[in-house]
This record gives sequence, structure tokens and C-alpha cells, in this order.
Amino acid sequence: MDLRLKGKAALINGASQGIGFAIARTLAAEGADILISARKEEPLLKAADQLSAEFGRKVRTVVGDIRMLDGCDNILAAVREWGGVDILINNDGAPPLGPALDFDDLRWSRAFEQNLLSVVRMSRGVVPLMEARGGGAIVNITAGTAIQPLPNFGLSVATWAGVIGLAKTLSMELAPKNIRINTLCPGLIETPRLERADRAAPAEQATSLDVQEVMKMIPMGRKGEPGEIASIATFLASPLASYITGTTLAVDGGGNKSLL
Repeated sequence: MDLRLKGKAALINGASQGIGFAIARTLAAEGADILISARKEEPLLKAADQLSAEFGRKVRTVVGDIRMLDGCDNILAAVREWGGVDILINNDGAPPLGPALDFDDLRWSRAFEQNLLSVVRMSRGVVPLMEARGGGAIVNITAGTAIQPLPNFGLSVATWAGVIGLAKTLSMELAPKNIRINTLCPGLIETPRLERADRAAPAEQATSLDVQEVMKMIPMGRKGEPGEIASIATFLASPLASYITGTTLAVDGGGNKSLL
């Protein structure tokens, strides 16, 4: 199926590995021109080289830490120099795990900047550029815990719930500008971060993810693959999803038990 993305300009944050890299790869496979960002230059350039070799065209890169204002500014400067974007993928890692009330104000502030304020800053920066190009699409990557909380995920749950509320509000405010915004909530996905959680040392296990226990709650009985998130994100970013905005979608093998 042709998703009509050839020639579209897409910015994918957190794209040196995992879900972000998979989304960049799927968008490139559909013919989009891509700009990828990450915090560390070496893995970012390695990812770009891999994508360039696979698809036979240049992949642009920009180093930026979206947890910080200057990191967002650096990425947005590269976007403006590029000429703007049609697609923004808001994606990053996640704050530490642990009992919610054990974290001090500094750690809560960092979680807020990483998960919620980064989405505000990036969206605020690209919306005028999208409007000038006739419209666009924003896809936020959060996690299944944003809609079905688990113990020790308080930093992520609270801040990503804010992303869902923001996206719903922006879906109404941006629709007249022909800009859509949707949010994905991936479940247990086979990524480097999940591997690290699965290998947690005994001293860390009380505040780490018990992968085997979570697996028991998944009706499909398996972890997801990054490509399974990427295919949905790419569809939502495409013109074929032109009547979808303000949606929050769990991609979790049936792990979310809510009716909504």
C-alpha cells in the first residue's frame, strides 16, 4: 500500500535505536525524507549510515537532548535550516522507575521536562512551519502505562498522561490549520531499554520492570517488535489517516483492559 509519503519531510526524535529508529526506517521505506535526532552523536551517525546504506539516500542528523531547552532549540534550528517538516515524531526514553513519592522535586521536574515539556517545545516549534507548508502530522510515543498504570512508573504515568491531555487539546486547536496529532501507547516492546530492565541486578529489581510478570498480562503472549509500533506511527503520519486526530491508541498485544 502506498501511504503517499514520498517527498514528505519527517523529524524523528530519539531515533538512534529502538522504536525511534524503527519509525525512521519505516518512514524512509515509504519515501519520506528524514531528519533524525538523539542525545549522543556516535550512535546517531551509525543509525544514519545504516539507513542511508539501506535506502540509498542521505539521512540528515542533529544532536539534541530534548530533555533540555537548548537541546530542543538545537533540533528546531536544524529543522528551520532544512526548510520545515511535514511530520514530527515525539519520542524519547523514560524517567527512572521507583515509588512515586520517593522522588524529590528535582527528579519530578526532570521527568516533566523529558516527557511533557519536550512535546510542548517541539510541537510549538514545528507547528508554524507545518502551517506554512499547508499542514502536517504529529505522533507522540508514550507507553501503555500512561493509560494502564503500574507500580513504580509514577514519573512516566503522570507526565505521559499530561501528553495525552495536551494532544487532545491540540487536536482541536490545530485542526483548522490542517495539522493532526495522535498518541501511541506501546506495551512491552523488544528494545534495548527493555533488555536492560530484564537484566537488572538483584539490588535494582525492586524498582525495575518484572518482564515475565508483565508478559502474563498480555493476551497475545509475547513482546512486541519496534517495527510493529513503527508501522502504526507511519500510518498515522500519512495522508491515509487524514481523518484521525486526537486519538490515543494502545499497541500492546491486548494488554490494556480498559473499554476506552
